[in-house]
Amino acid sequence: MVNTRRITHSLLLSALIASSCSGVENLGIIGIDSTTIDDRFHPTRTEVSSTSAIDGQKVDEAHIENLQQVLQLIPGITSEIKSGDTLKIHIRGVENQRYMGEKPGVAVVIDGVPVFERTGAVNIDLDNIASIKVIKGGASYLFGDDALAGAVIITTKKGAINKSMAASEFGSFGYQKLLAETSFAKDSFNGRIQISERKSDGYWEDSDYLSRYANGKLQYYIDDTSDLTFGLEASQREKDSHGTVEGMVQALTDPTSVEGRDYSRMYDVDLLKLFLTYAKDFGNNTNLLVNVYQYGDDTKFVSSPQKYSSTGAVVTNADAYTTLNDYHQAQRGIKSEYRSSGENLAYMIGADIRNNLYENKTSYLVDFKTSAASPTIYRAGTITGDNETTEEVYAPYLEVKVPLSEATTLTLNGRYDNIRLDYDDRLNSLKLKKDFDVYSHRIGVSHSLNDTTTLFFSRSTGFRAPSIDQLFNGSITLDSKVLNNPDLKPEQAINYDLGIRGNIPILHNALTYEATLFLLDRKDYIMSSIGQYTAATTTNPQKYENIGGMRSQGLELSLQSDPKRTFSFDLAYTYLDAYFTQYNNFYLGLGSPYLPTYTQVHYDLTGNTVPRTSHHTLNLTGNYTITPSTVLSTEWTLKSSYYADELNQLKMPGYGVVNLLVKHAEKWGNLTFDLFARVDNVFDKFYFNTARSSGDRDYNKIYNEEDLSLTVNPGRVYTAGLSIKF
Repeated sequence: MVNTRRITHSLLLSALIASSCSGVENLGIIGIDSTTIDDRFHPTRTEVSSTSAIDGQKVDEAHIENLQQVLQLIPGITSEIKSGDTLKIHIRGVENQRYMGEKPGVAVVIDGVPVFERTGAVNIDLDNIASIKVIKGGASYLFGDDALAGAVIITTKKGAINKSMAASEFGSFGYQKLLAETSFAKDSFNGRIQISERKSDGYWEDSDYLSRYANGKLQYYIDDTSDLTFGLEASQREKDSHGTVEGMVQALTDPTSVEGRDYSRMYDVDLLKLFLTYAKDFGNNTNLLVNVYQYGDDTKFVSSPQKYSSTGAVVTNADAYTTLNDYHQAQRGIKSEYRSSGENLAYMIGADIRNNLYENKTSYLVDFKTSAASPTIYRAGTITGDNETTEEVYAPYLEVKVPLSEATTLTLNGRYDNIRLDYDDRLNSLKLKKDFDVYSHRIGVSHSLNDTTTLFFSRSTGFRAPSIDQLFNGSITLDSKVLNNPDLKPEQAINYDLGIRGNIPILHNALTYEATLFLLDRKDYIMSSIGQYTAATTTNPQKYENIGGMRSQGLELSLQSDPKRTFSFDLAYTYLDAYFTQYNNFYLGLGSPYLPTYTQVHYDLTGNTVPRTSHHTLNLTGNYTITPSTVLSTEWTLKSSYYADELNQLKMPGYGVVNLLVKHAEKWGNLTFDLFARVDNVFDKFYFNTARSSGDRDYNKIYNEEDLSLTVNPGRVYTAGLSIKF
């Protein structure tokens, strides 16, 4: 466990040394960041939470296939790669124990639009990112539901100058990317249009994917003080297997999963994001933002591999699945913020109104049995689910910053969420309702020791409201082994940050740093009464209850040198100690739950480490400017060992990976040519992208490493490309 007292003393000692170097000047105008898509003020010196930012140019120049490759530059990120450009973002180990389609415990906001997809993951157009900002710690005081561990705010690109670009990339396993964009700017408006396509055959069997994007943004200047911005992003995605293998033996002998079958496959995802933002600058550092949006998600996929035919014969066809899932989601809302900043006071008053619709339809694709001896035959075409949930959110929120002295600023946040859930099961003529009222807050203090060094402390909260499925699981499933619990309370997380940030001049180089001690407590979070993913029985029924507890604590450190120097570097280090503080009832299922020989063994997992959380994570990137137009970058990522299961019986080894990137730019007249070559996993290190287990997967009544679900890293991967700007 991290020695927090020793680290705290080290931070304070560093701060005192730095403060002795120079005096403190007046803070000047203090300001507040917007939670939508516009930032007129950048009050880094008065920020009281741990935050990180990545410029869109850095994303472009990294030439990545997945956002994970950039997010690992930020300490505290514990995201999980799904496939292609899809990932599930976690922060500080929160929700790392879950791996199905659950929400990630992180609010993801793109151009002011809250984004959540059916799979629990998020798809992001990597070629349309202007900036990424990450707020760590509970962030429901700004973003409401599910901001348990923080928020990721992404702003997309806009037109600025008259320019166009075409780009092409290719790489290992049939990877290809084509892109064309144009930007234009006039006296009264500017705009940008981009289309792109990414596709790959994939390293794993049936892991091919195809992603097509079309996006644009048009900003119209109403007058010198106000403007309207309209944004659109449409995408079509087809993706298949995640490449999961079953057990350690197959991982070593069949890493591409030729013989394996994912539980869900053949995804067809259509996304459409629309927004309109009105911005008004009243002068004197006062402005108004109003953002209206709609985000649509239409997802179809198959699930539940078919094991037996209708006659009881064993099914070996890898493409045979029993269930078709058809999901439609529409998120609509309006968010407005009025901000004012000055030397004596800064404040923001906001309102967040949402109306979300979630529709689920499931049906059987084939005739099948669940076991060879079962007398029941399930028929193709049978509709097994047809329901919709409407979610309304009404939330005012407030942020106030007050200078307590020339060097110290107090920050206060508050938000009230009224959440209304309406459920309509059209198949079973069932209607359900539930409302929640939730309060969130943050209180923090920042203190400038000098012009380059700031101490900060904050206490913030996050929450997640119970879902209809958790509240009324018994009524929805019509399963006697599953019970309702309409008395569930929203989950709560409390986060503490204590940190220091600033700049250190060393040998004519400016080093920018932030070091944060954090502690995040989740108490009474919602989980199954019999443990995660355990099958219910008549003698041991399932019921969702507020019975879980988890704590994440540790140290996050980021350090960057001046990128304009011949040599520069970025360092991100995380020490994370994430463990269960309350997990009294976990039942390990042994054997097939469809047979009478099925048994369950009880465990108390209190004190166990949260799965898929490494104690140590390090990312170090070094850049060497060979010539003014040629740059060589080397990246080293190190992760220590971790557990794949909540039982902490299956421990996965740590690994270290080295990546290389070389970039060269050449200008001929009005044309600029950018070339690059990238090699990931230079030394072809064998390791696992994901590893998870929760029970006796192979039904042999023995729990061991053969019950793991593993995704093997593809090893050494080459990518190269060319772009032309004109």
